[in-house]
Amino acid sequence: MKRREFITLIGGAAAAWPFAARAQQSAKLPTIGYLSSRSLSDSTSIVTAFRNGLIEAGHVEGQNIEIEYRFAEGHIDRLPTLAADLVSRQVRVLVATGGTSSVVAAKTATATIPIIFVMGGDPVKLGVVASLARPGGNITGVTFFANGLAAKEVQLLHELVPKADLIGFLVNPNDPNADTDAKEAQVAADNGLHSSGSF
Repeated sequence: MKRREFITLIGGAAAAWPFAARAQQSAKLPTIGYLSSRSLSDSTSIVTAFRNGLIEAGHVEGQNIEIEYRFAEGHIDRLPTLAADLVSRQVRVLVATGGTSSVVAAKTATATIPIIFVMGGDPVKLGVVASLARPGGNITGVTFFANGLAAKEVQLLHELVPKADLIGFLVNPNDPNADTDAKEAQVAADNGLHSSGSF
């Protein structure tokens, strides 16, 4: 081998070494899977708060943990595939946020990887946890369960527009809370709010 070829080879190897070392280090770091039904642009403040919480606990992205983000961009039907992808990457824990559908997709994707969720629906009724006191299985989290919120929305609409005789109530039929919300709104309409109750 000629001297010039040898120097080029050594120089190329030296330049590539930091990248290879970083890739090996990154592969060894525990990875958190982050699943959301939202888009990244809609989740900026939530992701920032999530990262800040990890930092407060001593976990810094790129230093001692990695985070794999998956955003469904509002396409709920993509969540099962995104959740399965995170599971196939053998994340250490799966964070499900951005709505009930993300949580259901995560729970369906794995019974072994720990899941931490944030949702607005009733996790017991939806079969996500066994009970609020003892979630059971590989899942735990926080719910902002607002029982009766749909009924309150109908009541407020009636107060704002008391002469309205028809109130429309839009729901996403793919959302696990859709039936409950629609029934609550219908009951509110039927119970003296003087709307036609048509939905």
